Amino acid sequence: MPIYLLFGNANKTSLVIDILAMEAIVISLGGSVVFSHSDPGFMKKLARLLEALSDKYKIYIVIGGGKIAREYIKLGRELGIKEKLLDEIGISITRVNARFFSSLVSNVNRDIPTSTDEAINLDEPIVIMGGTTPGHSTDQVGAELAFKSKASRFIIATNVDGIYDKDPNVYKDAKHLSHVYIENLIDQYGTAWNEAGKNIVIDGPALQTIYENRIKTFVVNGRNLVELEKAIDGKPFYGTKILFKK
Repeated sequence: MPIYLLFGNANKTSLVIDILAMEAIVISLGGSVVFSHSDPGFMKKLARLLEALSDKYKIYIVIGGGKIAREYIKLGRELGIKEKLLDEIGISITRVNARFFSSLVSNVNRDIPTSTDEAINLDEPIVIMGGTTPGHSTDQVGAELAFKSKASRFIIATNVDGIYDKDPNVYKDAKHLSHVYIENLIDQYGTAWNEAGKNIVIDGPALQTIYENRIKTFVVNGRNLVELEKAIDGKPFYGTKILFKK
């Protein structure tokens, strides 16, 4: 297990930090959270927040494709491109998003890993990646990372304030749920892979991984940095907690 020496001030005081012994947090960061608003100020604030939190956590971030990926996939379907290739195109976009965002963060990997095993073996305090293989959403990649890293919490940072009883972007009377049972989500959505570019809060394979491994999972609005930080810290937050019936 590697030890890192960081030399900070003029007194040459050294601080020894065992990165791999730190509490692990995995964040599935929706591409729409970061890239759909053309908001450089928000990107910088998010990067600074993650840098600050990396003083006490080993942070893994999986970035989605967002609106850009969905538009490419929609156009590709209209042109008759096969689903597997559309999935691969979406994965490529997530990796571009990951590379772009990683350029804003100081203590992070520069080469984007293409598998969760590769990500787990990186030493940086913050590890950023995108998708991996067709049939795996970035939420599924995040859930897999949370299991492999023995993460204390898996944070799904989306563009709404958690999970609702119906789509809040469509229905004004949608009810916010402070908690929901994973079994109920599986009953509603199933555990199968749907299709590339599907825009749902948590897809079936991710639900299955969370359920099988009892991963502590929170859903929060990733653009609300106050609530995002609370969720990462395990403090009470405005969003949705995923619970288990047994």
